[in-house]
Amino acid sequence: MSVNKEIKKVTTNTLQKMKAAGEKISMITAYDFSFAKIFDAAGIDIILVGDSASNVMAGHTTTLPITLDQMIYHAQSVVRGIDRCLVVVDMPFGYYQSNSDIALASAIKIMKETGGHSVKLEGGEEAVDSVKKIVSAGIPVMGHLGLTPQSIYKFGTYNVRAKEIDEAAKLKKDALLLQEAGAFAIVLEKIPAVLAKEVSESLHIPTIGIGAGGNCDGQVLVMHDMLGINTEFKPRFLRQYLNMYEQIDGAVKQYIKDVKRRNFPNESEQY
Repeated sequence: MSVNKEIKKVTTNTLQKMKAAGEKISMITAYDFSFAKIFDAAGIDIILVGDSASNVMAGHTTTLPITLDQMIYHAQSVVRGIDRCLVVVDMPFGYYQSNSDIALASAIKIMKETGGHSVKLEGGEEAVDSVKKIVSAGIPVMGHLGLTPQSIYKFGTYNVRAKEIDEAAKLKKDALLLQEAGAFAIVLEKIPAVLAKEVSESLHIPTIGIGAGGNCDGQVLVMHDMLGINTEFKPRFLRQYLNMYEQIDGAVKQYIKDVKRRNFPNESEQY
């Protein structure tokens, strides 16, 4: 019997049990009520209200422009749609980096106004004080290492991170620091699979991979990429499970045709 099927509500403790049992953790992004409801009913373990909303919902080229209030709006919508899964809310750029007091205030605002269950923030050693302070206030924190999109202008590229020995060593150290600071899980984004395996085995908390190979304790994908709504983004790590772009395009074109030809509504579709 899987841990997932035995429980009525996924908590941070559930994820710990899943790692111990060797059961993989499934995580997907969502930004609204309707999709959150579908994903939760399907049995997803975690919904991440990602700052990727900046890209897929608002059309920005980076995650940097999205505000705390915008993230709260998306998270409120998601929480109304779920019964069972754990909801993690991204802390947006500029609301935790400068000091740990601002980070705590941002996390408290997210938890009070959304009904979400936890927050996620990017960074290793430099984020440890914030993680400690947020956790000490009773708020669960998920870490994020490797390719951290909020630092895109520092990296200058979305290429694979931690291929060099020094960066890999820092990532391993950062993962342990986040665990010691009280993080309940860590996202590992776009790093070599061998390194992700090493990090996952060195921690007692779960790792969630995206472009980090199959040896992480779980996987996450952005819903728009996985469902084929977004057609421009095709990295190696993405498996597209649907082509919704084509299906929606076809449906809308058919609707337009039916309206133009006076075929919709027909007699049975009116009062």
